Amino acid sequence: MIVYLYWLISLTIVTYFSAYFVKKFKEAGYAFLVGFYVIYLAASQIFATRTIKFDLGFHIFYAPAAVFIYPFIAQALDMINEVYGREKTYLAILIAFLTQVLLVLFILMVSSLKPAPFFLYEEVWRNIFKLGIRITIASWISFLICQYIDATIFAFLKKRYEKKVLLRSITSDVIDLTLDSLIFITIAFLGVMPIIPLIIGQIVSKNIIGFIDTPFFLWYKRLIKKEG
Repeated sequence: MIVYLYWLISLTIVTYFSAYFVKKFKEAGYAFLVGFYVIYLAASQIFATRTIKFDLGFHIFYAPAAVFIYPFIAQALDMINEVYGREKTYLAILIAFLTQVLLVLFILMVSSLKPAPFFLYEEVWRNIFKLGIRITIASWISFLICQYIDATIFAFLKKRYEKKVLLRSITSDVIDLTLDSLIFITIAFLGVMPIIPLIIGQIVSKNIIGFIDTPFFLWYKRLIKKEG
């Protein structure tokens, strides 16, 4: 499917240039990774308003379109934690959260303006972003809980099993992506859509995609280690 081609190209570009900036300009590399992290999070709020069919070939799940972005968020957090440590990872989470507060304020600000008389899509626009605000609030709650848990587990495993890169990456991501699905879907879609199929679909799809992007984190680690 063409979506996976887009996804793989995007992840390849992100992984390579993240490693490049981190190894060449370590302090600037932190800003670069946080910038990516913020963009992923903002994009996930928008994409989550669209529910998609996730076809595994043997079974079909339904999940928000943002399932393709969530693993990018988890990977970016791991990239920051791997090089800059737990404290700066916590700072990145705080920065990202503040940007999402601004995103909601910007949506409210624009929504308060009167549309032009020739703008024919006002009702559609408002329906999308009305749901978007609820999704963003749900994301705030799940984000703060799950990302801090992810960062803490990753840092703990790195300290205790420093050479087991795969262990800390997979463990922290699986816990993050699974817990996020439970919290986010319940708050964002309860009473709006059937949440059980969405929770199951999101847990399965996010973890499958998260598992597929694990080699990219190992590649990132290899790139920064090679130059280091």
